[in-house]
Amino acid sequence: MKDEMFQFCDPGRLVDGDLELVLAEKYAGDSAKGYVPAYKFQMRLVGQEEPVGSIELRVGNTNHILMYAGHIGYGVAPEHRGQHYAARACRLLLPLARRHGLKTVWITCNPDNLASRRTCELAGAKLVEIVDLPADTDMYREGERQKCRYRLDL
Repeated sequence: MKDEMFQFCDPGRLVDGDLELVLAEKYAGDSAKGYVPAYKFQMRLVGQEEPVGSIELRVGNTNHILMYAGHIGYGVAPEHRGQHYAARACRLLLPLARRHGLKTVWITCNPDNLASRRTCELAGAKLVEIVDLPADTDMYREGERQKCRYRLDL
């Protein structure tokens, strides 16, 4: 997919009970670097300005996305963990992923991150495998060695 051909969608209001995703940024992607277009949202509690976390939807099917980075990446502030915000936020992004033609969404996490693994399961994804990271990836250079690959069919 050529970067200039990509069209961002209006995600509309993404709300699940007290959790709302607020669009913070859109990245055009950079095919030369293997970066795909992406949306970045803040996770907020409805009516509050302070984010409880963030989540990104990466729209594209490069080998790096499919194998290591995943279509969805998230983080929740330590004081807000344990509320299932990340899993709920993942589910809120699925209609947007469908609108961009994704048939399968991959989510990855480190094998020792049990909370993130539970998030993937709560979001409806199934563990496919644990893969070794190639030495030429940023993740490997940052000390990571493996990724769990979770598949969520849309």
